[in-house]
Amino acid sequence: MTDAVENAGTTQPTTGVARGVTSVSDEVVEKIAGAAARAVPGVADLGGDVARFFNSVLDKVGLDEVGDARRGVSADVKGTSAVVNVVLVIDAGSVVADVTEAVRAAVIEAVEKYGLSVTQVNVTVDDIEMNQPGAAV
Repeated sequence: MTDAVENAGTTQPTTGVARGVTSVSDEVVEKIAGAAARAVPGVADLGGDVARFFNSVLDKVGLDEVGDARRGVSADVKGTSAVVNVVLVIDAGSVVADVTEAVRAAVIEAVEKYGLSVTQVNVTVDDIEMNQPGAAV
């Protein structure tokens, strides 16, 4: 088998000498994407109903940091390409298309800063946060 075939999908140093393989786990991409999505105006929370329920239980027993970093985000990393799925809750009065496009752009920018290529960001709006003071309904 040729060296090119054996090393397909890996990054080689500029000298052409193989010195090892670097891989990025799904969890790393999920954390990066989650932080980027949370920072978008109009995003109230991440995760579906069940994930948010379990997170509230963890909060009540003093484990408020457990699971927060990746909640609502899943990623599938193959080589240097990633597909990211985000489930979010939007603030009442936010325009769904605007928020989801902003989330998509923020996730792509954040993940690609780490040298990966994002092929898809799929966004699901699972709920709307109605408990905001002055929120338009």
